[in-house]
Amino acid sequence: MAAAVSIASSWAFQLSFATIPNHSGSPLLKLSPNFSSNLRRLSLPLLSCNPTKFRHPLPPKASVESLEYVIEPGTKVKFPKDLNVPGCTESLVLLGTGFREKTFAIIGVKVYAAGFYTKSSIKLTLDALKGKPADAVLEDSSLFKSVYQAPLDKSLWIILVRHVDGQTFWNALNDVISPRIKKPTAVDESALSTFRNTFQGRDLMQGTSIFLTWTQHSNMLVSISSDGFPTEVDAKIESPNVSSALFDAFFGDSPVSPTLKVSVADGLAKNFS
Repeated sequence: MAAAVSIASSWAFQLSFATIPNHSGSPLLKLSPNFSSNLRRLSLPLLSCNPTKFRHPLPPKASVESLEYVIEPGTKVKFPKDLNVPGCTESLVLLGTGFREKTFAIIGVKVYAAGFYTKSSIKLTLDALKGKPADAVLEDSSLFKSVYQAPLDKSLWIILVRHVDGQTFWNALNDVISPRIKKPTAVDESALSTFRNTFQGRDLMQGTSIFLTWTQHSNMLVSISSDGFPTEVDAKIESPNVSSALFDAFFGDSPVSPTLKVSVADGLAKNFS
């Protein structure tokens, strides 16, 4: 046991000194040479997850709130309670926050924080959520499907807390989208190509904002900015299958960010209480 603790401590200490390769061959994190050599055979997509059915974690630490913003507790990233999203005609309100974490060997590394926004009129459109406690919302996948299908705009704001190149980020998205589309059509393939091209060649620095916005017409808008808040739409993904697959990756039975799903379930319960 003492030896295992010693090895774990040594690996944790080495985490900031060399390189973990990502899918494209560019460095994602800095690690020591010894630590790096032990990870050469690992595949490290940023979003992939265990395909077993999601069991929600222990309740996350309470988010710190002010009148204007919420601080995501795992990353300390601030999310305003309402904002105007590129491509949406009305402001959206924050329902919950979370973070995406990857485990490299025994070390948990946070990759990004995320906030989920929707129109405040969601209160008027989903009778099935009324009176449901947060645990019931979390365990009922049909309720999250109802949120997706509701005819109103929804947006996921991702803020990177580490440098990631665009190809690696796309690979991570594709790893959770493609398995959810059993028989992709020509429309799906075209949408995936557009999605991929939007990220390829980009240097996504720490602090980069990425908006994935589901419109009321089942299309998805992508906005990216490494220099402040994005002001325009970079791509339009016109495939209901691709759009729903990505939503399911975050809010389905095997979410890539369990903390986000838990927080959004709590936000939905509060809105419909």
